[in-house]
Amino acid sequence: MSLSSGFYLYASRYRLLIPAVIIVFSLFFAGGVYAGFTPEDSRVPGGVAVIKLPQKGDAPPHVFFQKKRVFTAKQDDTWYAWVGLPLSLKAGQYQAFWRTKDGDKPLDFKVTDKKYQEQRLTVKNKHVNLSTEQLQRVWRETPEIRGAMDTFKPVIHPLPDALVQPTEGRISSSFGLRRVFNGKPRKPHSGMDIAAPTGTPVLSALNGKVAAIGDYYFNGKTVIVDHGQGLTTLYCHLSETEALKVGDTVSAGDKLGEVGATGRVTGPHLHWTVTLNGARVDPALFLEK
Repeated sequence: MSLSSGFYLYASRYRLLIPAVIIVFSLFFAGGVYAGFTPEDSRVPGGVAVIKLPQKGDAPPHVFFQKKRVFTAKQDDTWYAWVGLPLSLKAGQYQAFWRTKDGDKPLDFKVTDKKYQEQRLTVKNKHVNLSTEQLQRVWRETPEIRGAMDTFKPVIHPLPDALVQPTEGRISSSFGLRRVFNGKPRKPHSGMDIAAPTGTPVLSALNGKVAAIGDYYFNGKTVIVDHGQGLTTLYCHLSETEALKVGDTVSAGDKLGEVGATGRVTGPHLHWTVTLNGARVDPALFLEK
């Protein structure tokens, strides 16, 4: 179907002029995301609670968890909420809330504990403690990175039938790994590390828009893609990035850059992070088994 230069469609049968902009608006905003795939339901810290919703119709539901709106998608005429569960979450009973015209309805679910692996390392202090100059740089860069990762935009990007694995290689460090340097615990590993030779292509896992691109102290050369509704992915330690800028549209499988060893790393690999409603979640839950 083509649009005329005057943004009108001609309906010859009824001799009516229909504003095409109305049709375009309805196509992009009246319905929600239709899921070609669904992440694995894993109700543990760092997991995803996939919750069936009773909502009918095509209007996307509004669901909240810990005061943050969450991703929703429709599959086989049924709506689901994909609730990202922070690594810091304790085991226990929780509620998400489905917003309706009659008020917020609770969606109860249980989170069970998960013991992630622990790695203890002894290294020189210079590899653990940052100088004042380095700390200042990190403080400058952090708001840009977190702002791009933790945003919620009510934008619809079609989901492919399967998420694209961003690069080929060996998983060298799993999500949730708890590292202890010189006896001092550090934050758990917030993504998946895939070891691959420098120059190996890195691809966008899903459709979306570039939310940030830069060369950062810890992450090195990095691309962050916003897939809409609080779902974002981060690709870092790249040797090179494509000629992209913030706001550029990318499709699942588009090249974002190449594997490298930029930032604070010991060897070439891709660090890949998936975020849902501000929570870092296990990327393995999105990959085909």
